[in-house]
Amino acid sequence: MGDINSSLWVALLAAAVLNGVPLLFGTVGEILSEKAGNLNLGVEGMMYTGGAMGLGAAFYYEGFAGAGANGIVAVLLALLFAFLGGAFGALIYSFLTVTLRANQNVTGLALTIFGTGLGQFIGEYMRRTSGGYVAIGNDLKAVFANSPFPAALQQLPVVGPVIFRHSIFLYIGLAIAITMAWFFRRTKAGLYLRAVGESPATADAAGINVTRYKYLATVIGGGISAIGGMVYIMTIAGCVWNHEGLSGEGWLAVALVIFCLWRPLNAIWGSVLFGGLMILYNYLSLPMVPTQIYRILPYVVTVIVLIITSLRNNREKQPPASLGNAYFREER
Repeated sequence: MGDINSSLWVALLAAAVLNGVPLLFGTVGEILSEKAGNLNLGVEGMMYTGGAMGLGAAFYYEGFAGAGANGIVAVLLALLFAFLGGAFGALIYSFLTVTLRANQNVTGLALTIFGTGLGQFIGEYMRRTSGGYVAIGNDLKAVFANSPFPAALQQLPVVGPVIFRHSIFLYIGLAIAITMAWFFRRTKAGLYLRAVGESPATADAAGINVTRYKYLATVIGGGISAIGGMVYIMTIAGCVWNHEGLSGEGWLAVALVIFCLWRPLNAIWGSVLFGGLMILYNYLSLPMVPTQIYRILPYVVTVIVLIITSLRNNREKQPPASLGNAYFREER
């Protein structure tokens, strides 16, 4: 019985890591945007667009290259086009909220609708032009889904399935999160970016180009978030286009930003926790408890954390002071 329970927990943890990888990209991308003071609620739309464009890039590359398709090239193209899809949506958001000073909440919601529609259009176009089924071949699927580590490491007890048996995207996400944490804390540009998010008027008076930092952080953050949509399609969804999309991954990423207190390193373990909560109903089924209760657990946990941090009134655990507010330079 002990071995069965141990295997169950290892399987749950491995599945939590798998499902947490798309959330990790979505979260660290949104953290970068919010650190500059831009509350971009369009993460769901950007991830949707990124998923469609990433799959499309690999799909059309395979169709063009045929049997000679190179897996590494396919992965790089999927990463590039997913990033560009999210960056495009974030650029529209930046123009509306930074240049035209539109309401950030409304613009973010509009971006979710726009990005979802754009992703569905791209997916429907691929479906119609390919005869009704959009998927890449098994050889390329293996490159996207399989681990880059040797079999010896993957077969290790516990750490094998939990750490070494995942796709390359897990390790890319970890590298981005660690690099972003270092950028915020150890570089002058990171300090300037945080200053813009806390007080754009003060940063502007100090000679920091507020508009440039807001644009760059939001566009790059949107691109990173969109990669999460591609990772979801190419790993969890099996490299097959599905109109049902991402099952609310973008909204979970927005909630996870609050849960991890706007810290990229917290997003690493937070994404694993949320990934586990998402699929907990598959491993822990309690009588009289509907599946829907399990599915709202990440949001419930986020609300609890938000209440606790608000009661403590700790500045280090609060969002950037100017988050969600347009900057009017003439009112400085």
